[in-house]
Amino acid sequence: MNFDPIPEHQMLRDSVRQFFARELPERKIREMDRARKIPRALWKRMGELGWAGLSVPVEYGGSGADVMLAAVFVEELSRQFPSMATDWLLISMTARILREAGTQAQKETLLPKLAAGEWLMSFGMTEPAGGTDVLGLTTRATLEADGWTISGQKLFTSFADDADAILVLCRTEPAEGTKRARGLSLVLTPRQQPAVAVRRLELMGMRAACTCEVFFDQAKAPADAVVGQRGRGWYHLLASLDEERILCAAMYVGITSAALDQTLQYAMDRQAFGRSIGAFQAVQHPLAESATELEQIRLLTAKAAWLQSNKRECTTEAAMAKLAATETAIRATDRCMRVLAGYGLVEESPLERLFRDCRLGPFSPISNEMVMNFISERLGLPRSY
Repeated sequence: MNFDPIPEHQMLRDSVRQFFARELPERKIREMDRARKIPRALWKRMGELGWAGLSVPVEYGGSGADVMLAAVFVEELSRQFPSMATDWLLISMTARILREAGTQAQKETLLPKLAAGEWLMSFGMTEPAGGTDVLGLTTRATLEADGWTISGQKLFTSFADDADAILVLCRTEPAEGTKRARGLSLVLTPRQQPAVAVRRLELMGMRAACTCEVFFDQAKAPADAVVGQRGRGWYHLLASLDEERILCAAMYVGITSAALDQTLQYAMDRQAFGRSIGAFQAVQHPLAESATELEQIRLLTAKAAWLQSNKRECTTEAAMAKLAATETAIRATDRCMRVLAGYGLVEESPLERLFRDCRLGPFSPISNEMVMNFISERLGLPRSY
């Protein structure tokens, strides 16, 4: 069940479902999953449909959608192709940073190309020795006569092998005392240069999102490549975290919804002992639990999205939505796999892919343990890290 009191939301849901039924059936999705790559032509198609620039302001060629509509889109996209939703979310967040912090020249040059699906921007933040401790990063950028020189290493950088540029979080100034967040900048670094080496990482889930390890060996970027205020890159990122967590929650609402729909249909069709297996309580009860939890996370995500869209405080709600949705997706796909049994392990079953894809949720884009730390602080408990 979808609770969409706004007609525009239901229209978008219908459009996404019709697109996949018409142009991107499960067979093609499976091919991309096996190839571990989404063709650039598909992003161009997203641009033609107005979806690549859904969150880009209208004056720069986008749709200017609020977070509520973006969450609806991510949920529907994730019902069909979670890897694509992962990439879209990243593109959307980088576009948001450009929209909020970029110079007028950067906005006018880059946002229309992002909205058209003609130009892709990856985002390099996580490092091998850092993980959740982002502020301990070691990638450095130095401003020289011919522009910025960047050296360091980034990990789990989605579609870096196919991006036109990578927005790199790096240290450009020394930290101010104990304030490690100060002195970090976002430097837009051209991808196609010998000093940028990319190695694909073969993951179990979200395979088509093509996560990479990136090495910067004195890579070059123009002097005007900093997005936002120099030395304030971390604070520009903080402003985007609530939206990121809301859209992440919407992704796992979509995965949970798709897994439940597929399993309900299987339970009705599969016959054993002379009747549908959906007649057995051992099948009914876990599906009833998952359906109940699905409505809970959908409403929690919708509340956080409404607060964000109306410029209301939503940090706690966004964190709770991310936590609840990712954990629910794990439980739901586990239960669904038990109902499908051996058939769920067959690659032709969409559940097999959803089962793998949702494993990423509890630790990306931030671990649920750290999310619980944030929620606990909001409850008034002492900081634990």
